[in-house]
Amino acid sequence: MVNKILLIVLFLLSSIVVASDWPKWRGPNQDGTWNETGVIDHFQAEQLQPVWQAPINSGYTGPTVAEGHVYVMDRLTKPRQVERILCFDAQTGQQVWIHSYDCEYRDVGYTAGPRASVVVVEGLAYALGTMGHLHCLDARTGQIQWYKDLKQIYQIQMPTWGIAASPLIEDHRLILQVGGRTACLAALHRQTGEELWTARSDPASYATPILIDQAGQRVLVCYTGDHVVGLSPQTGGTYWEVPFPPSHMVIGIATPVYHQGYLLISNFFDGSMLIRLHPSELSAEKVWHRRGRDEHQTDSLHSLISTPLLIDDHAYGIDSYGHFRCLELATGDRVFEDTSIAPIERWSTAHFVKNGDQVWIFNEKGELMLAKFSSEGVDLISRARIIQPTRDQLNQRGGVCWSHPAFANKHIFVRNDEELVCINLGQ
Repeated sequence: MVNKILLIVLFLLSSIVVASDWPKWRGPNQDGTWNETGVIDHFQAEQLQPVWQAPINSGYTGPTVAEGHVYVMDRLTKPRQVERILCFDAQTGQQVWIHSYDCEYRDVGYTAGPRASVVVVEGLAYALGTMGHLHCLDARTGQIQWYKDLKQIYQIQMPTWGIAASPLIEDHRLILQVGGRTACLAALHRQTGEELWTARSDPASYATPILIDQAGQRVLVCYTGDHVVGLSPQTGGTYWEVPFPPSHMVIGIATPVYHQGYLLISNFFDGSMLIRLHPSELSAEKVWHRRGRDEHQTDSLHSLISTPLLIDDHAYGIDSYGHFRCLELATGDRVFEDTSIAPIERWSTAHFVKNGDQVWIFNEKGELMLAKFSSEGVDLISRARIIQPTRDQLNQRGGVCWSHPAFANKHIFVRNDEELVCINLGQ
């Protein structure tokens, strides 16, 4: 009986640890929400000193955290071009393992390094590189379990900026937006790499798909290069589609955002679209689409890298040149604009993570902010630079930090093109 109770306690403790991890793109539920308690609600700059710093090379991959380890990808160009998958101890920053493989970048812009975040599920790590190299590794040891060259398999029509959408896990399926001549999306068995299904003939965007519940079903939502689609994660069959073709080029990067039956999609050239999902049947309809005259004269919200945040009846996000905007969700009308969060520059970026009634903000200048958002404006509580911008990601305006941070176990993990940094946010 004692042993049984001990096992239950250990299971509950392990569940708590896992719940506070950040094992995939935009967090445990892929929605930019950090549910952990016991973290600071304000700070001074001197409080935010690194727990550790670990050297890495350049890349756009945001870190992920699982079971005491931190995962990130980077790139080396000398003596030859390689991509690397790196694993660090989350407490000490000591390198646990590294896997390096030859990877020559061809016909892609912005060559700092890999884009997609490493996804960790049940002891396996899935890493997708810029040119379509997909590895499944033992998360503890780095030992390769299986490998696929997606570019070769699916005859990928390489997007302008390479493959960027992070892998998505649903049960035993590993779902990928590949943009191949034979398929836009593919699902592989996550333990073997065996192909389970392919879907759609659309070109690929850079936006990571999400999973939602609609009409009693799990629905895979993907913003492709031409449509917003709802698919069966079991078969890849299309439930519904809403056209959203590019006016200039495929440039969808921001992840679709789902909130109370509505999807918000945004991109740099074509503005934002709100889609209503029917609650009792697998269908969808466009509510509004707001687009400005050009990238300077924008309407509603023209996002690039930054994924908007939905709170109650409003949307918050970074517009094409760094203006922070609040929109009325029902109409797309602008409620207010703020210039204090991100630099007023083309493709300026800030990432948002909601924690309770507060929002953590990490902008491209390496600044961490804590704020409250409402339709009345931005209540900026605290602000401090925690890492220096570097020039490999963008050799302009003194460099940038475009990678999304990870929030896990009362810490934040951020990277630039030179180092991975861990900072304690616990009370």
